[in-house]
Amino acid sequence: MGRLWKNRFVRMVFVSALFLQVGIWVRNFAVLLFVTEKTNGDALAVSMISVAEFLPIFIFSFIGGTFADRWQPKKTMVWCDLLSAVSIFAVIGALIFGSWQAVFFATLISSILSQFSQPSGMKLFRIHLEENMIQQAMAVYQTIFAVFMILGPVIGTFAYQKFGINISIFITGIAFLLSAASLSFIPRDRASEKEAEKTTHLWQEMKSGIRYVLSKRELKLLGLGFLAAGLGVGFIQPMNIFLVTDRLGLPKENLQWLVMVNGVGMITGGAFSMAFSKSTPPQKMLLTGMLANAVGLAVIGASTSLWLTLTAELLAGFFMPCIQIGINTMILQNTEADFIGRVNGTLSPLFTGSMVITMSLAGLLKELLSITAVFELAALFFIIGLFFVFPMLKTAAPENAKSIGD
Repeated sequence: MGRLWKNRFVRMVFVSALFLQVGIWVRNFAVLLFVTEKTNGDALAVSMISVAEFLPIFIFSFIGGTFADRWQPKKTMVWCDLLSAVSIFAVIGALIFGSWQAVFFATLISSILSQFSQPSGMKLFRIHLEENMIQQAMAVYQTIFAVFMILGPVIGTFAYQKFGINISIFITGIAFLLSAASLSFIPRDRASEKEAEKTTHLWQEMKSGIRYVLSKRELKLLGLGFLAAGLGVGFIQPMNIFLVTDRLGLPKENLQWLVMVNGVGMITGGAFSMAFSKSTPPQKMLLTGMLANAVGLAVIGASTSLWLTLTAELLAGFFMPCIQIGINTMILQNTEADFIGRVNGTLSPLFTGSMVITMSLAGLLKELLSITAVFELAALFFIIGLFFVFPMLKTAAPENAKSIGD
């Protein structure tokens, strides 16, 4: 682990992630609370926030991944953060002149730009780290996200209640600028043969990215596992409130305890993942995470005891980093640097798309069947996903996936 922290790229990219998480959570909760207040809790207006956040994943994920493979990754990330900051400050101007609907623009633009920035970040991990350091780096990266699952809502709510929407949005813009400044300290982009040639058309590169995924057994299996996990997550995403009210018979405000316990599990699990990531193959981490979440979801759906539900939430949260770390590490290990953006842009919509499909069906199934049936069905999809992970257990990291560290 000490060797990992000595890497300048690792230090700066984690500092950037901290600033980004502060900005994202302040923005998300400020916008949510502001829109709820402005519209008196109108469900359609509140749901449009999620549309502004998730719709760009469908439209721009593959396009952004393709451009991430064409452009220099460091410059792409820095410019995305700078443009996000500019869009945020433009929103402040619109708010000052009375157009409160501009807050949707803040979420939409940042979400679009993240589809270009995120695959570039994955590419940088692949370029600047040796293969045996990637999984540890992913563990630390996911732990940062897990910490903000708990701290983020608190920070975002405090900022809005204390300072209001204008200052909260301003804080978001400053956080994006600080993220860009942090990224400016990472090593310079390395020129690639592909950038030197620039002879292929965008459409050709997009098609070659799809062919690349289809030609790699591990990536195809990972994509199918993504699909199954997304279907499972979509069922439970909007239904947690009914666990509290229908299964446990408690006021809806008690949902915060389930979320908090799950977040504590993610932080603890991330810490353990950091300790064991170097000696545990990512395939085994992914398998363990999906199996534990299947068991956890099954117990959560059947439980009528608060303490049993909280225990299962802790279990699911504890092993969730195993899924995220395993997936990201396997993508990086099984993908050449020139294809990382397109591979990420192909696989990510599989998860998000399947999640949105089952999110739209979850309410109907809950009314037709029960909340228990919805959670058991989600657990079943995680079990189905395991069948695509099993064939990868004997897969070693390919030689061509190794990279030279700094």
